[in-house]
Amino acid sequence: MLRRMARSRRRRYELTDPELNQLVEELIDRAQEIYGQRAGADLIRQVVVSALRLMRDDAPTGDLKLINSALKELRHSFSVFGPYKHVRKVAVFGSARTEPGHPDWEQAHSFAERMVTEGWMVITGAGHGIMGAAQGGAGRDSSFGVNIRLPREQDANVVIAGDPKLINFRYFFTRKVIFVKEAHAIALFPGGFGTHDEGFEALTLMQTGKGEILPVVFVDAPGGSYWSEWIGYLGSHLRGQGMISEEDLSLFRVTDDLDTAVEEITGFYRNYHSSRYVDELLVLRVRRGPDQEQLDALNREFSEILTGGKIEVRPVLPREAGEVDHYPRITLRFNHSSIGRLRQLIDRLNSFVGEAAPPGEASPHEIVAAELSPEAERAEQEEG
Repeated sequence: MLRRMARSRRRRYELTDPELNQLVEELIDRAQEIYGQRAGADLIRQVVVSALRLMRDDAPTGDLKLINSALKELRHSFSVFGPYKHVRKVAVFGSARTEPGHPDWEQAHSFAERMVTEGWMVITGAGHGIMGAAQGGAGRDSSFGVNIRLPREQDANVVIAGDPKLINFRYFFTRKVIFVKEAHAIALFPGGFGTHDEGFEALTLMQTGKGEILPVVFVDAPGGSYWSEWIGYLGSHLRGQGMISEEDLSLFRVTDDLDTAVEEITGFYRNYHSSRYVDELLVLRVRRGPDQEQLDALNREFSEILTGGKIEVRPVLPREAGEVDHYPRITLRFNHSSIGRLRQLIDRLNSFVGEAAPPGEASPHEIVAAELSPEAERAEQEEG
């Protein structure tokens, strides 16, 4: 009740000039007539209002170029990935300098080949080295390329060059958004600054609750030590000095075994499908809910991650209507901080199912998992 009252009192996101507001409304109405009545018209209106506020603010040309390019890149990317939104995809990172025939190159090629046989598609940065190896293993039809335009031109590898699923980005940050938004898993092979940047970005988003939990696997060549030495550093310095928790190490896996790498990703979706927040409840969608004995065990084992109540099995909540309605829900009042333990809870739910899940039932990810509080929503509406 209080939330509804707070929303009803919030100020509408609009311009201060009534005439301009009326013109915006007429524009949106006319667009709906042309394109058909569609959900999200109010959000489109807010985008238009934000653009006009930039004019009111007399924003510098450089700022306008940045916003304009970023918006165009994101819109185009959404349209490219849209037809494939229900197919799971793994983002593959690694050095562009790795030569064909190198053990890391061969491992990346074989990994992508295996993931495609599991029904997945592969996303890479479209360059050479590890990216070209993964693209080659996946094949053109099962590949996406998200290339970055650099001062020294980075040509797309031959597998994805000229394909409609190749996207060229001006900005690294919009490219990162697409990697995070579209990938259902992340695999990292030995690489340089960019590889570490992408890996830590993914872990940071999960650890802070700003992104949905995904399987993340760091893959060495057979007998390789690149990532095994890296995790040693994490354990002795980051974990050893209390900068991360022991549970944070559950957010990823390091291996030099191809079967283990593939199973780490496909097994994550053995029972678990997706998650979202409905008010104060975290909702986990699963293929099969636990029986009473299993549910009691979950409540005993994971009670410390709850802010109240119990872990429960529920049918589809009203706010979720139309979202994979055939799956049961696991609901809990999550404390928003024990992300590593939440990953362990998902692993436990996956252990209740023996066979792998069908590969074609993916769910688009939300970049921000938790909903805003009423106060934050109101501040967002009134900003500017």
